[in-house]
Amino acid sequence: MAKIYLPYGSVEGQTAQIAEYIAELIRAHGHQAEAADLKRSGDTFPGGYDGVIVAASVHMGKHEKFVADFVRKNRGELERLPSALISVSLAAHGDEQSAEGYVEKFEEETGWHPAHVGMFAGALLYTHYNFITRQLMKKITKDKGSPDLDTGRDYVYTEWDGVRRFTEDFLAGFTAPPRQAQA
Repeated sequence: MAKIYLPYGSVEGQTAQIAEYIAELIRAHGHQAEAADLKRSGDTFPGGYDGVIVAASVHMGKHEKFVADFVRKNRGELERLPSALISVSLAAHGDEQSAEGYVEKFEEETGWHPAHVGMFAGALLYTHYNFITRQLMKKITKDKGSPDLDTGRDYVYTEWDGVRRFTEDFLAGFTAPPRQAQA
């Protein structure tokens, strides 16, 4: 049984939901998992974990600074343990090139190049935004040619089956049976 740490940064809550969903999946596969909001838990990496999945949302073309700070401070542990990065952005919904660019920029800023990277679409949460943010997001959405302009509702783009497959692929490294020596 592996013990996995899931530190995350979430502004509007979708990345938090993804991290909690991953933690539930890990537990369902017989492992231990702890999701931790880096805004509350700070940038210290607690000991005793066998793996780590860092999750961060993208706003204004960048991942949260406090997540990048956590990665820079704990890069040695992230490189020593099996680790992964999850990048959550609206760009991951139809603009894969931009989503990949955000990850590349994050890797350059932090010096961490995780072996496993998942890029998942976030959510357009009109009903959670203040008036100005709602209008700005509607304009951006319209400029990108999206029909999702009804500000009286939210649009969740996260592909949950993709999140599940990513998590199971990550866990495969912990559950692979030991290799038998060939005779």
